[in-house]
Amino acid sequence: MGWFFTIDWVGLLTLINAVFNSGIVIFSFAFLVYILIYSPRSDVAISFSALLACVLIVYFVDLAVAGAPLEVALRWLRLQWLGIAFTPAAYLHFSDALLHTTNDRSPSRTIAVRAAYGLGGVILLVAAFTDLLVRDGLQEVGAFHLRPGPLFGLFFLWFAFAVCWGGVNVVRAWLRCLTSTSRRRMTYLALSFAAPAAGVFPYLLITGWPQRVPGAALWLLLVIGNMAVGAMLLVMAYTVAFFGVLTPDRVVKHRFVRFLLRGPAQAVAVVVVVIVASRTDDFLGLPSFRLTLFGVVVTILLVQLGVELAKPIIDRLLYRQDREEIAWLQDMSNRLLTTTDLHQFLEHVLTALCDLLRTPAAFIAVLEGQQARIEVVCGPLEPDDELIPSDALGAAAEKDTSSRLWSHDSFFVWDGYWLLPLRSRSGGAVLGFLGMVARAPEPNLSAAEKEGLTMLVRQAEAALEDRLIQQSIFAALEHVIPQIEEIQRRRGLVRYEGPSALAKLADPAADPQFQHWVRDALSHYWGGPKLTHSPLLNLRIVEKATEEYGNTVNGLRAVLQRAIERLRPEGNRSMTAAEWLLYNILELKFLKRYRVRDIAMRLAMSEANLYRKQRVAIEEVARMLAEMEREEQEGGKEEKSPV
Repeated sequence: MGWFFTIDWVGLLTLINAVFNSGIVIFSFAFLVYILIYSPRSDVAISFSALLACVLIVYFVDLAVAGAPLEVALRWLRLQWLGIAFTPAAYLHFSDALLHTTNDRSPSRTIAVRAAYGLGGVILLVAAFTDLLVRDGLQEVGAFHLRPGPLFGLFFLWFAFAVCWGGVNVVRAWLRCLTSTSRRRMTYLALSFAAPAAGVFPYLLITGWPQRVPGAALWLLLVIGNMAVGAMLLVMAYTVAFFGVLTPDRVVKHRFVRFLLRGPAQAVAVVVVVIVASRTDDFLGLPSFRLTLFGVVVTILLVQLGVELAKPIIDRLLYRQDREEIAWLQDMSNRLLTTTDLHQFLEHVLTALCDLLRTPAAFIAVLEGQQARIEVVCGPLEPDDELIPSDALGAAAEKDTSSRLWSHDSFFVWDGYWLLPLRSRSGGAVLGFLGMVARAPEPNLSAAEKEGLTMLVRQAEAALEDRLIQQSIFAALEHVIPQIEEIQRRRGLVRYEGPSALAKLADPAADPQFQHWVRDALSHYWGGPKLTHSPLLNLRIVEKATEEYGNTVNGLRAVLQRAIERLRPEGNRSMTAAEWLLYNILELKFLKRYRVRDIAMRLAMSEANLYRKQRVAIEEVARMLAEMEREEQEGGKEEKSPV
């Protein structure tokens, strides 16, 4: 046991703590990016991002000052207060956002959050440029810290008060949850709520480190504390990832775990290798930088391989209840035929056909209504050329022969080509034609050639029919996806807000995001995902317009145009009159797609003023859409009411 007392425990624990500090920095930054990408409009995600930013700054400074001179470390420790000063405000902001998800809104709390951020700015200035809050510091057992100033006690009280107030808000939000899922997630947040405060607060400022206590004890406490903080931050980030998203929970779980393993987990593994390799100079006669290089490469490859091999196990853990359905969906996605897949397969069929029949060229044409289109060619043919006129293929489909088109067995012969109809499995509809350069005036196939040709024709027919079925499914999904997204949105609202959300769902215009939806739809007025997947597609006025215009996207586009036309003033149009300003901006920017500079010149105004007026114009369109929706709902009620 003598070796136990010869170990440099302070050095070992310092190394382990550096690994955990690096891990928290990496995870905080990764979660910050993840949440801002996938939940940019969720108040919970935005407020949690502020909390993560505070943790990121504090832990990054702890890493930066390790091994630095005392003078440099003290300057960095004052910069560290950028994270410490705003942590109380971020706590209040986060807890208030959680209460908002349960439909508990308070203007006084909103004012308190804004005041807390203002106070955080004041605290930062005091800590950075005066000695009232913190002053000159020192290094104890390898750890740098500042000394407390006269006002540090007040800051400690404010920090504790804000964290406790935030904790009370989280408990209130937990009590207001109505479903088992929402209450379970709020429980996770409540249990891990203290993690950022535990990792951010500068404890050594209070008493320093007692001289009689071994330095290893300090670093052991730091290691244990950072382990707990990292674990609780992971739980908080996982829980927050479900707020404000329209995708199903299973998709969020899979996306989060995949990001966690391929991103921050891999980065932490690389950091461990770098730290360990840098301490093993001349190992096996190799310099440390080469060991680091080899270790990083091997680690990245092994992590990626391990994630890929563990994917079936991860899927079973994530999809315990829907395992069979998820496996079926994944298998279906692997079996779908894209346009490139279809072309490659048909090219193989044509190549085999040319080899079998010893013909120099062949093609497959598909029928689209009354027109024929060359899908794939093999040999010295140009796919853009009209090899066989559409009327000839149409005649062959109807078995209408003429002087230039005549039939022979199951073939049609036309001007040096043999044509073979490709039919659906039921044998009814003609999907297209298999054509080949004739090797003789009329088909003269041997028994073996007929057998091989039959097999190739069946493969081509199956591929074309499968593609048609997929196209019909995709066309149906284009209409269903907006409704599915709306169901997901309603599911999220009802989960936390309960029956009060039903009234909001009955009137989509009452949603706080309504104006954002209008702005996004206008920005993609002539096409784009913000129009085709807009929640506005679920408005009753859009559903009614869909009956007139054929599909939901055209219906929404027509409704937006009607709302803009309602803003058109009476009389002759003017480009300079104040009453025409909003209409002119909407019509020129969104309906006619003029550039901002050109619009500003036509309306004789600056671009900055144009952007301000554009926001007002979009608000007016949103207000007009809300009025149109209410009129439609009231009209529907009158029609249903008994006479």
